[in-house]
Amino acid sequence: MEERTLKTLEYHKIIHKLANYAVSPMAKEIAEYLKPSSDYNEIIRMQKETSDAVSMTIRKGSIPLGGFRDTRSALRRVKIGGVLSATELIHIADLLRVCKKVKNYSKDERKQEVYETLDSLFESIITLPAVENEITRCIISEEEISDEASTTLYNLRREMKLTNERIKEQLQRIIHSSSNQAMLQESVITMRGDRYCVPVKQEYRNSFPGIIHDQSSTGATLFIEPMAVVQLNNQLRELQVKEKLEIERILAWLTSMVEENLEIIQTNMEILTQLDFIFSKAQLALEMRAVEPKFNQEGRINIKKGRHPLLDPKKVVPIDIYLGDQFTTLLITGPNTGGKTVSLKTLGLFTLMGQAGLHIPAFDNSELSVFDQVFADIGDEQSIEQSLSTFSSHMTNIVHILEKVTPNSLVLFDELGAGTDPTEGAALAMAILDYLLKMGVRTAATTHYSELKIYALSTEGIENASSEFDIETLRPTYKLLIGIPGKSNAFSISKRLGLPDFIIDHAEQLIAKEDKKFEDLIMDLEISKKSALYEQDRAAQYRREAEELKKQLEKQKEKLEAQKEKILLEAKQEARRILQQSKDEADKILKELQKSAREAQIVINQKEMEEARGQLRGRLQDIEDDLAKAALPKKTLKKLPKNLKKGDKVFISSLNQSGMVVDPPDQNGDVMVQAGIMKIKVHLSNLALDESEEKQDKKTKKISSTGKPVKALHIKPEIDLRGQMVDEALSNIDKYLDDAYLANLPQVTIIHGKGTGALRQAIHQHLKRHPHVKSYRLGKYGEGETGVTIVEFK
Repeated sequence: MEERTLKTLEYHKIIHKLANYAVSPMAKEIAEYLKPSSDYNEIIRMQKETSDAVSMTIRKGSIPLGGFRDTRSALRRVKIGGVLSATELIHIADLLRVCKKVKNYSKDERKQEVYETLDSLFESIITLPAVENEITRCIISEEEISDEASTTLYNLRREMKLTNERIKEQLQRIIHSSSNQAMLQESVITMRGDRYCVPVKQEYRNSFPGIIHDQSSTGATLFIEPMAVVQLNNQLRELQVKEKLEIERILAWLTSMVEENLEIIQTNMEILTQLDFIFSKAQLALEMRAVEPKFNQEGRINIKKGRHPLLDPKKVVPIDIYLGDQFTTLLITGPNTGGKTVSLKTLGLFTLMGQAGLHIPAFDNSELSVFDQVFADIGDEQSIEQSLSTFSSHMTNIVHILEKVTPNSLVLFDELGAGTDPTEGAALAMAILDYLLKMGVRTAATTHYSELKIYALSTEGIENASSEFDIETLRPTYKLLIGIPGKSNAFSISKRLGLPDFIIDHAEQLIAKEDKKFEDLIMDLEISKKSALYEQDRAAQYRREAEELKKQLEKQKEKLEAQKEKILLEAKQEARRILQQSKDEADKILKELQKSAREAQIVINQKEMEEARGQLRGRLQDIEDDLAKAALPKKTLKKLPKNLKKGDKVFISSLNQSGMVVDPPDQNGDVMVQAGIMKIKVHLSNLALDESEEKQDKKTKKISSTGKPVKALHIKPEIDLRGQMVDEALSNIDKYLDDAYLANLPQVTIIHGKGTGALRQAIHQHLKRHPHVKSYRLGKYGEGETGVTIVEFK
């Protein structure tokens, strides 16, 4: 892209905001040199990078790049064999620490998110904890090496400390000695050139033994190193030299560790720089509330609710701009300060930002095209030095644009043809637009000329647009209306500002009738467009309200159906409870009657008693069937095909159960169906195709192969009758067998014990007459043998 276009559209201001979000100087440099690309695949990749970084920032917070500094010069020194300073090594350790934090930031233990453009970068980072820890252990700060860096350094510093203490002790004795008090200016210890000294009066210089290192400005005081500490000072100096050499050795050793991993550290720094830049784009997008635009290569632009990123976000008015689909040239008209130039700049700046991989502040699904060049002639570039007028300046730019333009360019003109005679200016503007139209160039231009409005109305491929203006408030609304040419509001504005009516009337008479009719037509079009937009908004609102009401009614209907089914189910469950309670009470009464009859030696009609119990069981069975049907899953049923074949899955309506066709229908329409463990013949009228997948929940009621519902899931497969009398045991057996049969247990175990065999014999006699019992036998080895009876149901 040309630098002139970037400057005109204020692209550099966006880049400056982007650079401010970067942490490292390297990422700031990349941001400052960022230019729009014309490679479609590269643009898509850069946009995806920004989107992934935005998503990651929202989900995990900002990437932890604090402490990431420029270490390029330090790494270059290592490469040529130099030794790093403590400061440079600390910066290397900070870099490695940032690598570790960024690596942890990228970890996703649950693998919930995949960031295609970023995952490979995070994975390429290699942490070096050994190097980082060693530098941190040895170097405390930029000015201090740790005593623990080496044993030699530790010993040297310990000796230095002891020597310092001995020197101070010796000096304390000297300055507090009564013989020296008169010679000393002050009883203090000072340092001169790394040597310990005491302040001695000038007149005692020959009386005080020692080496003179300095004197005061007046010459009255001499700073003398007493001879008693000269040797100790010499020892301290030697230790300091050794300390310096040891520190240099430690720094060289740490530098060698960096050199061994130089390639990894350089790669890590490059990756962090790239991530810093990418996440800077994400931060800018979040600040502008921007979105990823869709890109095409067909020259199609459709910006929805675009907001110029350099305007106050609280005051900017979103605009809709579309171009390149049904028309290739957009001609914008309207009053001054109405937002025409802002519309042009928004269109151009969004294109530059999008092709640079930046998100744009607009609504989702906004669309941009990839252009090889963007040209903009916006603003007054009059040059006094070059003796160019406004018209000449604009025309110079236009000549340059026409020389460089291609069919895949975007061209923006502000006040095309202005600055000269209106008739000639309009003719030139139409000729320029016509040339670009024939080339297929996407063009947007602003103008005040009525001739251009007529030209746009009568030329295919050009569309009028206008900046809306509120006559009542005398202020622009800054909204862009595509499809309507702008009307000059000079008379209306003048009237509102107080210009006498007779002047306005005279001015209207001076205008050609055709021009007046055209202005009136523009007004009618604008009113019609506003009315249509208003009605469209109302229709959309009514549609949304109707859809919402429909959803509410459907939810209410579902809620009522659910309540109805719930009430019916609760009623049937209550009926079952009452019947079960009645059956239990009846069993209890019968048990007491049998006991009383046995004691009174009265013969009871067992047949009538069993019939009454059977009727009660039948009523309980009916309730259980109803409850089971209510608990059945919904099935997808279809009518039977003409040719029902073996293996088809069917639903038996009479049994309320699924089955599989074994034999196709015979002449009478009867079909052999496998339903559970049974094979039964069912007429076609009782069958339907079953396409549902029955998922039986263990917690819900089931349907047995015989069509009986499972009454309860807690019925035990055995009953213990040991220690009970015969009558009591038989009564308990009746109740247990009824419950076990309803629970669809295939067989049960009756524990009666071995004993004398009387209870076993009475139970066997009773089982022979029981309507639910198919067969019974004594237990086998491991089942309880003669102490139990195994009962199998029909």
